Amino acid sequence: MATPEEMSLRGRLAAHTMWAGVADRSARTAPARSAFDARFERQVDPDGVMDPETRRKAAESARKAHFAKMALRSAQARSRKAKARKGSGGDEAA
Repeated sequence: MATPEEMSLRGRLAAHTMWAGVADRSARTAPARSAFDARFERQVDPDGVMDPETRRKAAESARKAHFAKMALRSAQARSRKAKARKGSGGDEAA
């Protein structure tokens, strides 16, 4: 069985190999981006009754709120980790 480090290296190798053969990166990721955006459109207009422009603007705001929430949680986690390091007496950098 491979170690976690070896599995990580294998995955990285596979990803670089895949991307080396792709001329148009945006075409490769377009289906995922489209599905991600559709998620927010369904969130703000589950019944599909809004006009398209209003739905697009509302979905854009929902997407921005999603990423802002992730940024807040990330900052909170970093703060907790920094406090834990100080509390344990360790001065090592993260």
